[in-house]
Amino acid sequence: MASIPEILFHPDAANNPQEAYARIHSECPVTREADMNGNSTVYLTRYADVMWALKHPEVFSSAPGAVDIGQSQPLIPLQVDPPEHAKYRRFLDPEFSPRRMAELEPDVRALTNEVLDRFVDKGGCEFHQEFATPLPSALFLRLMGLPQSDLEMFLGWRDDTIRPASSDPEEMSAIRDRAGKAITAYFMESLAEKTRNPDDGLLTRLANGEIEGRPVTAEEKLGMCHLLLLAGLDTVTATLDCMIVFLARNPEMRAQIVADPSRIPAVIEELLRWDTPVALVARMLTSDTEIGGVEVKAGDGCAVVIGAADVDAEEFERAGSVDFDRPANRHVAFGAGPHRCLGSHFARLELRVAIEEWHRRIPEYSIPDEVEVNFTPAIRQAMSLPLDWPLTKP
Repeated sequence: MASIPEILFHPDAANNPQEAYARIHSECPVTREADMNGNSTVYLTRYADVMWALKHPEVFSSAPGAVDIGQSQPLIPLQVDPPEHAKYRRFLDPEFSPRRMAELEPDVRALTNEVLDRFVDKGGCEFHQEFATPLPSALFLRLMGLPQSDLEMFLGWRDDTIRPASSDPEEMSAIRDRAGKAITAYFMESLAEKTRNPDDGLLTRLANGEIEGRPVTAEEKLGMCHLLLLAGLDTVTATLDCMIVFLARNPEMRAQIVADPSRIPAVIEELLRWDTPVALVARMLTSDTEIGGVEVKAGDGCAVVIGAADVDAEEFERAGSVDFDRPANRHVAFGAGPHRCLGSHFARLELRVAIEEWHRRIPEYSIPDEVEVNFTPAIRQAMSLPLDWPLTKP
């Protein structure tokens, strides 16, 4: 019997995760694996176990060391556990409320169409590079109140942190380190500028905000900025890639949203469940316990495989198929518990507007027959995603 890591990190799993998740559920839904150095990692894949872990941060911690993604700057509030975590959520949650996000919709729609304008009349594009990657960065700049002229710089930093132009581990680390320092310097300068010259952007409110009656510290401001950058770019890019691949491969289902765009919010929720773009999140055990019949120990790492939880047949009827009419979609693509995604309302706005405007202007499209789409693991982005569509005659 294979272990979860052998199945989950097999090269084929990134391109067909649902098959890998089904095998894990049937063979080894919970395991505790030790590496060659004797360090153990617990893997949770069933919906019930995943929900329990996400809702009990006193046992499954997100503090630094648990969530280690190569950032030198602590990510706030992701790397802060309750009760300290609550004060940061009280400060940030109003900034991402449905009402405040609705105020951004005209600008989100305008920026989405600006990106579409670059290629809509060409009959094709490289979707990942030309739409799914630049759009979230442009929208992040708008949210923060930063100039759109900085877009190319942000895209360069994104490349350096996600896909450094080197295969040498030491050089890759150096590239990421330089990018991280450049991002920190940029935010420090921008925060200072927003203190001197406030505007209506989120960065101004971070620069001049208060938490529990005292000014937000410089370290807290940078921690929030780094988290918002990290969480706001890669995840939406990955989600758009996953959704467009599915809709390109299933034209009869795509036709449903072209005919009736009001269905798009439900379609987004179902595709988030079916092809959860952030496949797993990291935690660390703070005490000995048992979960899913497996004894786990304090100090163990934990991979909470939310992608597998979202196709668990014990939780979802017809878990192995896509149903745009699925009622009460309880997916955990945005997590659950205290650390549930802070920007979920913004992400839903971005995705809804992007899918609406794309299909309004490009209702028919396909992946060329000779193209094999491959995805990266963990955060499932397409390595390349060329699309073609017919040009309408004037």
